[in-house]
Amino acid sequence: VQLQASGGGLVQAGGSLRLSCAASGRSFSSYAMAWFHQAPGKEREVVAAVSWNGGSTYYADSVKGRFTISRDNAKNTVYLQMSSLKPEETGVYYCASRARPGIEIRKDEYRYWGQGTQVTVSS
Repeated sequence: VQLQASGGGLVQAGGSLRLSCAASGRSFSSYAMAWFHQAPGKEREVVAAVSWNGGSTYYADSVKGRFTISRDNAKNTVYLQMSSLKPEETGVYYCASRARPGIEIRKDEYRYWGQGTQVTVSS
């Protein structure tokens, strides 16, 4: 599976962005997907995850009610809709794919990674 993230950019605090992650490979629809955030100088942390069919989702407490993860298996794409963005959410956002259908939140459970897309939230 190869992943290509896009949709990052510069946005003011309180604004919105939608990230996309396009996947190649026939197994995409069988695998759980997640978005991770890495702030400058910090560890990469899970933001949201979705199971293979979209039936289960996970959100970090800090983004609940503001971010929505979704997937379109027909398009081999996973999305992260982000709203009410905060300056501390600046950083690189990575999409990742497990080789299994269920959700996990540990980054070492994810086998495939995209190159990341930069999000900058100005105050």
